[in-house]
Amino acid sequence: MSDASEAEAEAPPKKSKLPPLIGLVLAVALGGGGFYATYSGLIGGTGDKGEDVAHEKPAAALPSVAFVPIDPLIISLNEAGHTSHLRFRGHLEVVDGQSDEVATLMPRVSDVLNGYLRALSTQELEDPTSLLRLRAQMLRRVQLVVGDGRVRDLLITEFVIN
Repeated sequence: MSDASEAEAEAPPKKSKLPPLIGLVLAVALGGGGFYATYSGLIGGTGDKGEDVAHEKPAAALPSVAFVPIDPLIISLNEAGHTSHLRFRGHLEVVDGQSDEVATLMPRVSDVLNGYLRALSTQELEDPTSLLRLRAQMLRRVQLVVGDGRVRDLLITEFVIN
C-alpha cells in the first residue's frame, strides 16, 4: 500500500477552473459594454438612432413657383421619304405671380418651340444625349419670348417620336 500512497503523492495537483471562468465572464461583460457603447452612440456615432427628430434641422422652404402648361405639339418630321411625328408636351416653371403674364404669351411660346423643333433632324431628336441640349435651347428661346426673369425652367413631360 505504500506504493499506492506514493503514486498519489506524485500526481500533479488539479488545475483550478476559476481563471477560465473569470475570463469568460469578463469577455461577455466587455463585449456587452462595447455593444451598448456603440449602439447608444458613445463610440463611433452621433447618438441619434433616428427616433429623435427634435435634433433634425427643418427643411428649407420651397421657393414659390408656379407651373404653366405648354399646349401639346405634334410635329411632322419628313426625312428621306420617311415620315414620323414628334409629340411634345411640357410645363414652364415660372416665378410666382408671373404665371398670368406668361400664360397670355403661350401662343408665341408654342410658335417658337414649333419652329425650333421642326428645324431639327430626326437623328438629333433620336439621340438620347441631345435631350439636355435641346431642353436648354428651347428654354433660352422661351426666355427670349416672355422676357428674362419670368421663366426659371422648362420641364419636358412628353417627348415621343412615332
